[in-house]
Amino acid sequence: MTYQIEILDPKASKILKDLADKQLIAITEMSVTDPFLTVVNKLRKKASLKPPTLEEISKEVESVRSKRYAKG
Repeated sequence: MTYQIEILDPKASKILKDLADKQLIAITEMSVTDPFLTVVNKLRKKASLKPPTLEEISKEVESVRSKRYAKG
């Protein structure tokens, strides 16, 4: 199992390091230069500028549904 966590309190970091020393968990630092995460972060920044309205979402859903069912 893999989890991604964000450490908010330095005490938690020490606890995690202790668990790693006891070989109960493995800690792997993620590379900031991961191309996938770079793209995800860019998308998240753009998405937060102007989120779509409920009306826009509904219109897109109906458009996709009509195209899907028109083929069948």
